[in-house]
Amino acid sequence: GAPGGQVMRELLSRLDRRRLLETASDLVEVPSPTGHEQGMAEYLRDLFAELGLHVTWQEVEEGRPNVVGVLRGVGGGRSLMFNGHMDTSYSGREPWLRAPGFKPEAQTGGGRITGLGVANMKGALAAYVEVVRALQDAKIRLRGDVVIAAVVGEIEKTQWGEDFRGRQYRGYAAGSSYLVRHGGIADCCILGEPTEGRIVLGHYGALWARISTRGPFVHTAFSEGRLRENAIVRLREVLDAVLEWIPSWEERAAYRGVKGVVNVGAIRGGFPWRLSRTPGRADLFLDVRVPPTMEMTEARAAVMELAGVLERRFPDYGVDAEVYVTAPGAEIAEDDPLVAAIDEAHRTVHGEAPERGVVRWFSDASVLTRYGVATVNYGASSALPGVEGESVEVRQLVDTAGVYALAAAQVCGVAE
Repeated sequence: GAPGGQVMRELLSRLDRRRLLETASDLVEVPSPTGHEQGMAEYLRDLFAELGLHVTWQEVEEGRPNVVGVLRGVGGGRSLMFNGHMDTSYSGREPWLRAPGFKPEAQTGGGRITGLGVANMKGALAAYVEVVRALQDAKIRLRGDVVIAAVVGEIEKTQWGEDFRGRQYRGYAAGSSYLVRHGGIADCCILGEPTEGRIVLGHYGALWARISTRGPFVHTAFSEGRLRENAIVRLREVLDAVLEWIPSWEERAAYRGVKGVVNVGAIRGGFPWRLSRTPGRADLFLDVRVPPTMEMTEARAAVMELAGVLERRFPDYGVDAEVYVTAPGAEIAEDDPLVAAIDEAHRTVHGEAPERGVVRWFSDASVLTRYGVATVNYGASSALPGVEGESVEVRQLVDTAGVYALAAAQVCGVAE
């Protein structure tokens, strides 16, 4: 049944700050950029086995496994998944990211832990493990299963063209997509993405598109008087037209009081090693955020309609377009029992109800919800004042683990 006050106090008392911090530090110390999650998967596999969990190893592709650990309940309760991605946004070797918060090296002090991946989202994975340990130490048996799914390839990355291919570019729910197709499901799921302690009831999806212009391929010596035919110069006019379109999308894609957004994410064209030639093609890349209430087919049609308008407006520019990411958003009903459980747990730990939120970033809730797994994004803060890169307050991490533990007892039910 529902956990009583004594059970809740006992569970919270079993959360070990030092142990949680050690686990989070260990995870940060294992480099795991997208495409190279093997080492972290092996660490978690051994840890899950040590805790006596039922362990499943899912080989998503060579060198990229999901690892699932299940604390089995006694039966008769709902199952709760804690889902967390192992891959980090960066490798730690980027020359333009020098701060400690961008390195796979855990640093503690001043009441916080800093290092690549600790906020997004190794701290959450450590908190999930601490929930299991606290349940075991308190000898609390749940009716339903608690599932920890550590997955590869969540980060917003994708393959494109011939230049950007390989496992390091295969993100956008690559791991969770495999997970749910191969038995990794539960009645509901808490995703510990960094939400600043808010309950995220919905997040946007993403559509990525390329819009191109073409021009003659000629030597600089013979280009006099033909500058306006240059594909890059033509792309400037196309970009201006796209900028005119963006405000209409911002309004059309509004959701729960938040406007849609479009990012001009990249441009490509020409040959830096041979500037004596004009480029035959120039590319503009757009990240169009799509609300969860809008079908991706509608969003795709809107972007292709824009491309059609550009073709007609610039008939001699060889305008061409393609859509190469369609990752839908996700939402959960405010009256879902999982939301109520997190509400109550947050109130117990913090003394007040959590705020609600909408975010424009993508998460694995996108695929989980489409397999009937009601999913809430709820986690600690993503950044701290004056800290570059990733850092989390230890107190906040412990409190978040407490909310997870109480929510698990509420969702799964405590056996008599």
